[in-house]
Amino acid sequence: MRGLGWERISHPAAMAALDAERKIQIYGTPAASSGREVSPYWKDKYERDAKKYWDKFYKRHEDKFFKDRHYLDKEWGCHFRVQSGRKTVVLEAGCGTGNTIFPLASTFSDIFIHGCDFSERAVDLVKAHKDYREDRMNAFVCDLTADDLSDKIKPSSVDVVTLVFMLSSVSPEKMPLVVQNIRKVLRPNGRVLLRDYAAGDLAQERLTSKEQQISENFYVRGDGTRAFYFSNDFLADLFVNNGFRTLDINICHKQIHNRSLELVMNRRWIQAVFLANADEAPLLQEEKRDDCRDDHCKIKAENTDDFDISDTMSAMFDLASSPGDNMETIELGDRILRIKGLGKEFQHTCQSTGLMLWESARIMSKILTKNSSIVAGKRVLELGCGSAGICSMAAAPFAELVVATDGDPQSINLLKENLTANLPPSLLERVIVKQLVWGRVEDMAALNCCGFDIIIGTDVTYDPEAIFPLLETARKLISTSGDGETRAGSPALVLCHVPRQVSEDFVLEAASRCGFILVDRLVKGICSAGGIIKSWFSGDDDLQLGTTVNIMYFQLSH
Repeated sequence: MRGLGWERISHPAAMAALDAERKIQIYGTPAASSGREVSPYWKDKYERDAKKYWDKFYKRHEDKFFKDRHYLDKEWGCHFRVQSGRKTVVLEAGCGTGNTIFPLASTFSDIFIHGCDFSERAVDLVKAHKDYREDRMNAFVCDLTADDLSDKIKPSSVDVVTLVFMLSSVSPEKMPLVVQNIRKVLRPNGRVLLRDYAAGDLAQERLTSKEQQISENFYVRGDGTRAFYFSNDFLADLFVNNGFRTLDINICHKQIHNRSLELVMNRRWIQAVFLANADEAPLLQEEKRDDCRDDHCKIKAENTDDFDISDTMSAMFDLASSPGDNMETIELGDRILRIKGLGKEFQHTCQSTGLMLWESARIMSKILTKNSSIVAGKRVLELGCGSAGICSMAAAPFAELVVATDGDPQSINLLKENLTANLPPSLLERVIVKQLVWGRVEDMAALNCCGFDIIIGTDVTYDPEAIFPLLETARKLISTSGDGETRAGSPALVLCHVPRQVSEDFVLEAASRCGFILVDRLVKGICSAGGIIKSWFSGDDDLQLGTTVNIMYFQLSH
């Protein structure tokens, strides 16, 4: 937790309010959901921008992230054999950068491979590969949920479709469209070979512990890409209901031990073979025999070399070398900040949220840069600033003093690096870094001498147990020298956040109990005319990003 560090704080008033909050099912019941779901806005955004997120993924990683799948001939080699003296035609649906295409081409000389992906950048990487040959391969862009695959490939011309960690990236309601699309180009009795994530995998458990659930068994990762975790029944029904019969389906599992991190990781994946139904074509004797089905999954569970579950182990679990691997560029007016932090694709494996750069912090830093009067000549406190501290950096040129705080020691260490790397000495001397665990008396006592004019928190209201300690800390540290008028010049607490599971009514009630009154508010891009927050955005197209966050502006009640 960014403000709470690793310490759990018990507060009687907070517990009472939480009990009331649970009665109106802010979180949903365990039966309804295995995790906290993302807001409807973000669900729509992840769906609408799915291609953009994968394009960004391939821009960053190119062809270096996923391993080549050399195990395919051992698992499914019999399915790629020559058919009646002609070349076997294969379609790799969701080909990525060719991690299936090129191993198959090197192993089987008598196959022709189509490869499609909806990421143009991924397809470009396939075509740029040193082993790409147009006489043996055909790579093209296609969104299997929207485009007609038969416009690119002749109907009933493909013998085998491979779906390797592809279908899980599609929203469940659109999966039938993918299955129907590939059915069009399969020959009678053509086969689909599938390998993908299975329910109960460690990655799903880690995603469930965050607010990253979109719907049942469907999650978003830190980089915006998504993953669905299949059960046998769900997957079998999906294909059977869309013109296939099931030849083979298994949940496979493997325990991986990382002795250096003292971790035991339970990985689960699903593997299946489906046959395209064809009324005019009887099931061949070789299909009836299904001589490829020989419990490969059980064998592979003992063979580490052939293990592949799409995510590399270093990317999923080797966090010791991760913080600081990622650099992000932030433009604040004429200043360019280079922020070191944890790569977004590691977000769901990291317990500390302070190592990521959050959207609300980006927006608030732009607001402060465009509206220097908010902090000009004032003593500014940033709560839960994480390792980036970009709001503190935005305030530094204008404020009398800036104190950047967080409860996580690892975030604070990286915060000091980022401040030193981005602020000149003249500004750096105005910024103080302190560890502040909300509600911890000794931490507040160390700062109580300041009496802050402006206290800022971005994405610090996501945890219900942290709300009361957060607001009590702000109340303890805010200046009480104001004249009590509700105006921009009086001491204020500004909370900016992307809407999540904790209701704003809960935050407002807690704020009232702690001695704050709501003066102004931005909700879904709408705020009161002539209000304080409205003036921050008026006449500036560069700050229309404010519609993606909510802002609450509090002052002391007297």
